[in-house]
Formats: sequence, C-alpha cells, structure tokens
Amino acid sequence: MRKSLMLAAAALALTAGGSAAVLAGAGKPVASKTALAAAIAAPTRSAANKARDQYRHPAETLAFFGVAPGDIVVEYSPGGGGWYTEILAPYLAARGTLYAAQAAGGGFDKLKTKLDADPATYGKVKLVTWPLAAGTVADGSVDTVLTFRNVHNMIMAGGTTADDNFAAFYRVLKPGGVLGVVDHRLPEDRDSAMETSSGYLKRSTIVALAEKAGFKLAAESEINANPKDTHDWAKGVWTLPPVLTNGDVDREKYLAIGESDRMTLKFVKPKG
Repeated sequence: MRKSLMLAAAALALTAGGSAAVLAGAGKPVASKTALAAAIAAPTRSAANKARDQYRHPAETLAFFGVAPGDIVVEYSPGGGGWYTEILAPYLAARGTLYAAQAAGGGFDKLKTKLDADPATYGKVKLVTWPLAAGTVADGSVDTVLTFRNVHNMIMAGGTTADDNFAAFYRVLKPGGVLGVVDHRLPEDRDSAMETSSGYLKRSTIVALAEKAGFKLAAESEINANPKDTHDWAKGVWTLPPVLTNGDVDREKYLAIGESDRMTLKFVKPKG
C-alpha cells in the first residue's frame, strides 16, 4: 500500500509547477498540472460527470498514467456518455490526437450523437469502431491506451475477447507506450467464479492478461481505492453508485459507501 501511494504521489509531484517532466520508468512526458486542471474544469463537462470526480479522480489518474497533451491516445470503449472523453477531448485538442474506440451499436451511436452535437469541443476526436479495422490506427503509433472499467466486461463476455483486446492494445502502442487500466477490484482470496458475474476482477487476472500480450507492469496506485467497498454485493458492483441497481432499497447505505473499490494499473510495452 505504501509503495502504491508513493508512486501516485511521485506522478503528481512531477506535474507540479506546470512544466513537462519524465515519469520514472515510462520514458514519456506528462502534462502540466495547469492544463489537466483546465480540461477537468471545462464548462462543457456535464454536471453529473463532474459530480463523480470525487470517486474517479481524473487529475490524479491521468497524471499517474502520464498522459501528455501532445500524445496520441486510444480510449477503449468510452461508452455512450464518454465520461473521460469529456476531459481528454479538450486536453488533447491543441497538440494531441484522441481516438474514441467503441464497438458498433447503441453505445457507438449515442457517443457519436454527443460528439456531433458539440464540434467546438469534440470536432478533432476520431470516433472509430472496435475492433479496429485495418489501417484505422497504425500499428506502433499510439502513446497511450486507456481503458476504464471495461476489462470485467471482456471477462464476462468469455471466449477470446480479453486476449484479443489486449493483443490489439499492444499492437497499436509504440515501444515504451503505456496501457492504463482502471477496474473494479476483487480481493485475491475471493472465489474466482465471481469474476464472471459480479463486475469485480482480481488484480492477478488483469496482470496475467497484460503479460500474456507482452506488457510489463510498470506501476500501480491506490488512487481509486475505496476501503468501504466489501466486494460481496448480491447484485455485484452495480449495487453501488452510480447504477444503484436496488433502487431505493438501502439507497442511503450505498451512497454512503460510494463507488466501487478500484485498482489502477500502469503497463508498458517494452522497447526491446
């Protein structure tokens, strides 16, 4: 725990003062604290999304992953609401490139409607379907791939979904590029069968997936941890906010707990 907190603090310290710096072990610059704060405070973000900052910690999370404003970034499966897209779009607009990679269907259509409705904010975002069609994003061209609370869906989908997606992440990243993963954490001593239905995953499961694809675990952080989460809800992680699948039943109890306990893992594609 202490080591994780120190890693997170180090990432934030590097952004202090507004100048770019190199994150130890990653070999790539991180953005200025000022630029990131401006993107998070952007008036184009919805009030509902801003209210979740207390649980999702976007400033600390993006700093920890080392996302710089000149980066080429693939955000995997941002969903129809595009929670992180609202931050990444203005953050990368001037010098970087954002690919919003979403599977075809309702989520894609909803996200497209959102982006098309505000070209001033989202006009430079490249909305692409996932899996990526040949030539959509060049292999070895991306600085950072980000996936927020999506790996559990890959596991629940079964088959080779997770392996195929991690292999694709690896393929599009530059040598030295970063894969940033945030997902609901299942304690290692719990029954692994819970991973197929609860929305929670063990850290070891994600690490194994990433290492199988060729990644190396570079750092991890407790930025998005929540010790109030007991990980044992009958209806899985969706019992907690923001879904609150039980409706008004024990609503105040779940609101007091807050959003799920999450792990924040930073992987790197080796340079050689």
